Amino acid sequence: MPGKHLFEYAVIRFVPRVEREEFVNIGVTVFCKRPAFLGTRINMDMDKLLHFAPELDIEMLKEHLYGYEKVCRGGPEGGPIGQLDHASRFRWLTATRSTIVQCSRVHAGFSDDLEATLHALFQKLVL
Repeated sequence: MPGKHLFEYAVIRFVPRVEREEFVNIGVTVFCKRPAFLGTRINMDMDKLLHFAPELDIEMLKEHLYGYEKVCRGGPEGGPIGQLDHASRFRWLTATRSTIVQCSRVHAGFSDDLEATLHALFQKLVL
C-alpha cells in the first residue's frame, strides 16, 4: 500500500547553455500540501560541473541556488515570493524558465516520511 501523503517533486537542473538543452541534475525539491512540507537538497559537485561547463561562473551559480533555497525555506529572507504559502512557493520554484537553474516536470508519489523521501530522491536522481 502506498504512503499516506500525496507529494510532488521536481529535479533541479544546471543548464549552462539553454539553447543546447543539456543539463546536469543538481538537486531535488519535494512539496506536500498536508502536512505542509517544502524541502530542497542541492549538490554542487564542482569537478563535475566544471567538466560539463568549463566556462561556468561558479559565483553566479551559487547565487542562483542560494536564492532558490531562500525561497524554499520561506520567510522574509526569501523576498516577496518567500512570504507565500508552501504551494505557491513550490509552483514558483518549478515554473518553466530559461536560466541556468531549471526544474524538470513535476512528478507525484505517496510517502509516509517526507524527509526520507526527499533524501531517497536526492540519492537516486542526483548523486
